[in-house]
Amino acid sequence: MSRKKMALVGGGQIGGILALQGTQRELGDIVIVDLPEKEDWVKGKALDVMEMRPHEGYDVDLSASGDCAEIAGADVVIVTAGMPRNPDMSREDLLKANLETMRNVAKYVREYAPDAFVIVTTNPLDTMAQAFHKLSGLPKNQVLGMSGALDTARFRTFIAMATGTSVKDVSCVVLGGHGPTMVPLTRTASVGGIPIDELLNPDEIDTIVERTRQAGTEIVNLLVTGSAFYSTAASVMEIVEAYLKDKKRVIPSSVLCEGEYGVDGLFVGVPCVIGSGGVERIIEFHLTPDEQAAFDRTVAAVKSSVAQLGM
Repeated sequence: MSRKKMALVGGGQIGGILALQGTQRELGDIVIVDLPEKEDWVKGKALDVMEMRPHEGYDVDLSASGDCAEIAGADVVIVTAGMPRNPDMSREDLLKANLETMRNVAKYVREYAPDAFVIVTTNPLDTMAQAFHKLSGLPKNQVLGMSGALDTARFRTFIAMATGTSVKDVSCVVLGGHGPTMVPLTRTASVGGIPIDELLNPDEIDTIVERTRQAGTEIVNLLVTGSAFYSTAASVMEIVEAYLKDKKRVIPSSVLCEGEYGVDGLFVGVPCVIGSGGVERIIEFHLTPDEQAAFDRTVAAVKSSVAQLGM
């Protein structure tokens, strides 16, 4: 039985961590592709991880190339390519530059890996996932924007920090666009099954919600040059593993809604089941009037961004 193949389009910070984590999880062979002028750079990264393998006995192969044709036959394509944010930029400031990246990547995926499950991490995330889907022509179940996996992980982190408990025992969900309008649903948040409003006061909860919404910007401001990569890569790998191992994981992600939650024809973050069929289904549940109002606001923000595509 042949091993699975994972193609990383973009060999920057996220791509390098993905190569490492994919190797450590032994999910399949890995190829990193980047611009031709960066070929030696990504080959160096791939060789470095290859030479790490004997210490733990990881039996996967890594390669790198400046030719996107090398993604041929990939089971999973992860798109990290694109311009990162600087402190004076919003995710929307990246739209025009990164749209061209999506245009090029979509062309190569359509030509060389049309059956792949594609995960987009490029910002503005919901808009880039929408653009990739339209430009590639791939079925909706094969295209996903990594959003809620990361946003929910951040929400869990801050709850664990505030309560002094293990992140393993924190459960919650974040809906909506991958940006400051996202909706961390405090009603769903619990620690070991105990609702967080039994453990934290309203001001503490409000602080966590706002920090979750601004978590990406907080890291950008601290790093100054670049944005989050360890947490982003871990969030992607959670999705990849759910797909390759048919885990049926419920992971909030930016996917194409066609009537769910009152949204039609738009990529936005909602809970969905990830298995061997890709995005197998969206899970709908009742939102309170306040939650629905907040969700409507984040949908409006995503629609405004998508409108700028001119597609």
